[in-house]
Amino acid sequence: MIKKLFKRMIGLDKIEAATKEAENKLSEIETKKKIVEEYASVGQLSPKERATEAKEPWVSVLATHVNKENIRNGFFELDWNEYFIVQLKSAGYTGDTEEAIVDQWFTELCRNVGSEEGIDMSRRGSGYINVNNLGNGRTEVS
Repeated sequence: MIKKLFKRMIGLDKIEAATKEAENKLSEIETKKKIVEEYASVGQLSPKERATEAKEPWVSVLATHVNKENIRNGFFELDWNEYFIVQLKSAGYTGDTEEAIVDQWFTELCRNVGSEEGIDMSRRGSGYINVNNLGNGRTEVS
């Protein structure tokens, strides 16, 4: 009781209250700063990185290449994350490597597109498949 009276007499109670209020404001500012930094970092992440961070399957066609001498030949450059492989495996796709699993999916996808367009896919030869590991989780399949 005497301590409180003494603090009031010399104004220390007001200084302590102001200090406490300033600490609370600083804490709020730091929390808001962290939120802003998190949002900023999300904006800097690629779609693949955002999906991977969210643990969601992701696949994309990075490029389409056509052979200038024979336009019937070419290849797609695909990229994916580990969660896409998990999704493919749970859908029944198998293979010794990620590339083999994705190739099986992509081949089936292309055949389905052809069938939907009325193309008799049973008479189409698939030729050969060339797989090049580009590193950094990327593969070129032609």
